[in-house]
Amino acid sequence: MENTLGMATKKSLLARLLAYPLVQIVLGMVLTFAAVPLTMIIASRLVDKSYRILWPQLLAAVLVWFGYRFHVRRIEKRQPTELAMPGMARELGRGLLLGAGLVLLTFAVLAVLGVYQFSGVNALNVLLLLPLAELLLVGMAEEMMFRGVVFGVTERALGSKAAIVISALVFSLAHLPNAGFSLLAIAGLVTYGVLQAALYLQTRRLWICIGTHVGWNYCVGQVFSSIVSGHADTGGLLRGELAGNPMLTGGAFGVEASLVTVLLLGAAAAYVLRLAFASAPRTARN
Repeated sequence: MENTLGMATKKSLLARLLAYPLVQIVLGMVLTFAAVPLTMIIASRLVDKSYRILWPQLLAAVLVWFGYRFHVRRIEKRQPTELAMPGMARELGRGLLLGAGLVLLTFAVLAVLGVYQFSGVNALNVLLLLPLAELLLVGMAEEMMFRGVVFGVTERALGSKAAIVISALVFSLAHLPNAGFSLLAIAGLVTYGVLQAALYLQTRRLWICIGTHVGWNYCVGQVFSSIVSGHADTGGLLRGELAGNPMLTGGAFGVEASLVTVLLLGAAAAYVLRLAFASAPRTARN
């Protein structure tokens, strides 16, 4: 009898601990992201580098998906409707178009201002598609962590407005180790985080956020051959150069740290936020 009571007490204490939002956020981020370094480490030790193409990133993406679903079902005690498969392709497509459109607009403005000089087009090559596997992994992992976990848990605890601010700040600070990190980089990442949170708030779906994330990163790096969040460019479809005032070019961090990006993303975020709050129940806005 005493053992039964003791086990019930332990379960009760564990349940109370798991009910704390901060504990849910930490567990959610660990369960979602842990598969990424583990998969890469195991693959690097078991398989020669020449055979580590595409599949480790795709495998890690699948494991990230399962890890996030496990957290939602077992820790948050709800159904992961934000990852439901019906409508996935359409929402990913909308996100990809939005991300690509924002990049095109950003570089068009930079070209008009004279800080982006276009010099030509490289030959089309299937190798341009290879980074999509890694970018899909990054998009899934970061959106599930920062929008799915951080935004979702915070919103249920403190309301939508607090969740938007906190998730955007956490997202920006997660890039602190990247090369060229600056105050403008923080501003750019925060505005991007607000935009992504607004898209999630409006649709209650992660697929469009993942699509936007992949579309932005792919177009910056593989279309415009530019630096992505401090990661060196590897050469893409277009040949061009960002040169001039670092406040406009973003410096070593890339266009995410450009004042132009901050203003454009800020305008897009404000528009989507307006739509999201206009359609949201009043109780969810606090």
